Amino acid sequence: MANVVVVGSQWGDEGKGKIVDWLSERADVVVRFQGGHNAGHTLVIDGVTYKLSLLPSGIVRKNKLSIIGNGVVVDPWALMIEIENIAKLGVEVTPENLRIAENATLILPLHRNLDQAREKAAGNAKIGTTGRGIGPAYEDKTARRAIRVGDLADTDVLADKVDALLFHHNALLRGLEMPEIDGDELLAELHKMAPLLLPFASTVWQDLNEMRRNCKRILFEGAQGTMLDIDHGTYPFVTSSNTVAGQAAIGSGQGPGAIDYVLGITKAYTTRVGSGPFPTELEDEVGQQLGERGREFGVVTGRKRRCGWFDAALVRQSVIVNGITGIALTKLDVLDGQKELKVCVGYDIDGVTYDHLPASTIRQARAKPIYETMEGWQESTEGARSWADLPATAIKYIRRIEELIEAPVASVSTSPERDDTILVHDPFQD
Repeated sequence: MANVVVVGSQWGDEGKGKIVDWLSERADVVVRFQGGHNAGHTLVIDGVTYKLSLLPSGIVRKNKLSIIGNGVVVDPWALMIEIENIAKLGVEVTPENLRIAENATLILPLHRNLDQAREKAAGNAKIGTTGRGIGPAYEDKTARRAIRVGDLADTDVLADKVDALLFHHNALLRGLEMPEIDGDELLAELHKMAPLLLPFASTVWQDLNEMRRNCKRILFEGAQGTMLDIDHGTYPFVTSSNTVAGQAAIGSGQGPGAIDYVLGITKAYTTRVGSGPFPTELEDEVGQQLGERGREFGVVTGRKRRCGWFDAALVRQSVIVNGITGIALTKLDVLDGQKELKVCVGYDIDGVTYDHLPASTIRQARAKPIYETMEGWQESTEGARSWADLPATAIKYIRRIEELIEAPVASVSTSPERDDTILVHDPFQD
């Protein structure tokens, strides 16, 4: 049985929720391997809408094991609120169906405060973070001063770690002319949280190894998108973790051999939330139409998404850095009614043609899209479930995308409803 990694191939918000929901129904284990509660996945099951941020998508289904891997940064207070909210929808979260890596880093209140203060101070130069403390938590992890899930079980060690952490943070806060953190208060909050969080703590790398030995189907669920990757994205306008497929192994304690199929979720046009370069952005009526038809508002932040034409050069880059096996093309129906469609096949930067978006921030900002124009379609594709239901021009558009990104289409989504999907290839049967 294949183990599948799902990643976003653009700037996030590609519609991963619906695809992951379909796959999670068939998986035995669903693993989150990076990011934090800045992710936003919406699932609609039997008419009930679930909005998840930190919990893996498998949590809403019975007899599935959900795992939060070591590559995730965990805000325990936000997690408990999410567990309470989902309980109101009839989903019980227990240590039987949720496990959290004991070596996962914790997001603390001081991380949230620092994140928001930095964004405010940056003014027009802000990155556009969600302000939830993700970046500062990863900074502490890299600097080897983070407090991890398992530390909550060691009272004496925890006190020493809090002191070491605040030695850095309080010096930083003094420099920002902000109130310092009281170590005793923080320690008291962590002691209060410990009995709530520790029952979920587990040696996740061993758990997953056992699942693989027993031939269980594992779904590795990514958050955000490739172009928000800390290394391969449009730096510095990126998230604070690696969002690419290789992180699925690192962020869960498995070797690269654990990955059999990489599915890249890819929107039929392009969107982005927050600041940063966006070569195909449309600030005209067409961009407005795409935003309205596609309901382009962030699940977590509610922020309006920037919209633009499909960027094949960008997605081809994602295909390469992720090792994408096939893509799930989403929101095809949003393009219904467009007289013509444009696809970016490269960039003109100061008179030089590029077939990829270069790493240079300056060059990214100057990139002008080189378009290929295609005929649109007037017929509705909404709800299509087979190739026969699609207009010939829509099929032509899909086939041209396959050629340009150099990866096959594994499925096509034609509405938010999970059954409105054209399945070409089942990743779990690879």
